[in-house]
Amino acid sequence: VQLQASGGGLVQVGGSLRLSCAASGTFFSINAMNWYRQAPGKQRELVAAITSGDITNYADSVKGRFTISRDNARNTVYLQMNSLKFEDAAVYYCNAQIMRVGLPFATEYWGKGTQVTVSS
Repeated sequence: VQLQASGGGLVQVGGSLRLSCAASGTFFSINAMNWYRQAPGKQRELVAAITSGDITNYADSVKGRFTISRDNARNTVYLQMNSLKFEDAAVYYCNAQIMRVGLPFATEYWGKGTQVTVSS
């Protein structure tokens, strides 16, 4: 099972980016899908989360600006980021709790990060 994130890049302050993360491989289902970020010198933090039932949760710092969504048919989670601020610059990581065939518990997977840079 792999998670492949994409969509990062350079954007001006106030701009928008959309991150995507697709799960591939053999598995039964995906439970929660999450986006984390880590800025230089800071700890990795949870940015947004979405359950298999589409219940969402956001860090206070991104509420009203970021939207997490998922397409279960494509095993993909998205993060729409609007009104980007300098402090949003970080490496963004996707994370998912995946039910593998034959296992009664979910396994946590991480994608490689995608860099988001915010410029003036």
